[in-house]
Amino acid sequence: MRPKVYISAKVSDEVKAYLDQYCDCEMWQDQEKAITGQQLAEKIGDVEGLLAAGNAISERLLSAAQKLRAVSNISVGYNHNDLEAMKKRNIIGTHTPYVLDDTVADLALALMLAAARRVTELHNLVRTGGWQRGIGEQLFGMDVHHAKLGIIGMGRIGEKIAKRAKFGFDMEVSYYNRSRKVEVEEQLGVNYIPLNDLLEQSDFIVLMTPLTPETKHLIGAEQFNRMKRSAIFINVSRGETVDEAALIEALSSKRIFGAGLDVYEKEPVSADNPLLQLDNVVTLPHIGSATKKTRDDMAMVAARNLVDALYGREPQYVIPELKK
Repeated sequence: MRPKVYISAKVSDEVKAYLDQYCDCEMWQDQEKAITGQQLAEKIGDVEGLLAAGNAISERLLSAAQKLRAVSNISVGYNHNDLEAMKKRNIIGTHTPYVLDDTVADLALALMLAAARRVTELHNLVRTGGWQRGIGEQLFGMDVHHAKLGIIGMGRIGEKIAKRAKFGFDMEVSYYNRSRKVEVEEQLGVNYIPLNDLLEQSDFIVLMTPLTPETKHLIGAEQFNRMKRSAIFINVSRGETVDEAALIEALSSKRIFGAGLDVYEKEPVSADNPLLQLDNVVTLPHIGSATKKTRDDMAMVAARNLVDALYGREPQYVIPELKK
């Protein structure tokens, strides 16, 4: 008997066809609205596999799915999964690392360039009729080429960012990580330095750490106070790695030059968030992997993970904490 699967997000016809080969599938049909937790709980009472994108896999949800054997996330991050509850029920959990590395690295460089050259601010100036003559020094930006880049968290995406910065923009790249990566240093010509030195010396600081209890609010008032006044801060990791109130203060007081953000402490960002009133920050709606090709590739990896799990094979990308 074929396992029953629920697909809680929109996927390509190719991904759906792949799953249909091996499973009896039902998919959330209202593509204009994301499925709520309550709606998902009502749908998965008798399913064995769940293909999910950003849904909270909670104790409450799992208690409604007594037959569930596997949850496959169309994402790299899995902090929305209650891993202890999954362990207790012996549920396999998978994710999709590697697939989006290049795409997220591209976005980090885009934010660096946009914040440094004040792209969104000057775009608005032109669109609102404020460009009447050549701009003055008060609207000058910062050079990216040959500047000093500090990367906090030298994982796979950090390495991709370093490669682009080093060989594309001739930047001097340093990094801080919980462990040194000598091979990366040799391959890319980057330097490992202590966190405080990185904060004090870098023109651009890119935060790429995963969200863990140790990294929550890793960057706060103390860290912003160590940065150059000309520094630009980029976050494409997780919003809660930064004390957002401290970031707002650093930007509004011009303690740092600017920021580029794809993630926030609370998402979606509320309309009254002070970040949205500041000219020296570029804000994006958490689009790190949001290109069609990358999202389709992620969904296919997730589908393969799910089929492998349901058919008793070891999935390629089991969540590390759930590996046996």
